[in-house]
Amino acid sequence: MGGQFTGEMGVSLTTLDKAVAWARANSLWPLLFGLACCAIEMMAMSASRFDVSRFGAEVFRASPRQADFMIVAGRVSKKMAPVVRQLYDQMPEPKWVLSMGACASCGGIYNNYALVQGVDRIIPVDVYVPGCPPRPEMVIDGIIKLQRKVERQKQFGKHAHELATA
Repeated sequence: MGGQFTGEMGVSLTTLDKAVAWARANSLWPLLFGLACCAIEMMAMSASRFDVSRFGAEVFRASPRQADFMIVAGRVSKKMAPVVRQLYDQMPEPKWVLSMGACASCGGIYNNYALVQGVDRIIPVDVYVPGCPPRPEMVIDGIIKLQRKVERQKQFGKHAHELATA
């Protein structure tokens, strides 16, 4: 027979933990949430030219209760910071955050009293994507890095961020 298809059913073995990790990593549902110019690049990322749907993250949700992935796209003002935190708190567990652009990651060129100097001062960030604004390819690369991180996380029992705060 030597490598020919025989029609017999094969057996695939895995653990439930690995299967759930694969499913979660490949079906991230981002929160439809843009703060500044980075949001335009985020929209371009989901358009046909870059097509983030190839990576399972095209279902932008308008409600935080239906999303498990927040992309903070742009600068965060101190007035907007409580809203960002509230949206993050309303998202169900497990949840992940991608900080998109220099402004969201560290305040960018805006070093003043009105802007938060990094969204990680408000919510925990899993992946940082640099740039001003970052190209859609860079954001997709950040999503791929987040998918790898999600696949490595323990799905049942305590999560890594829960262990760090315990």
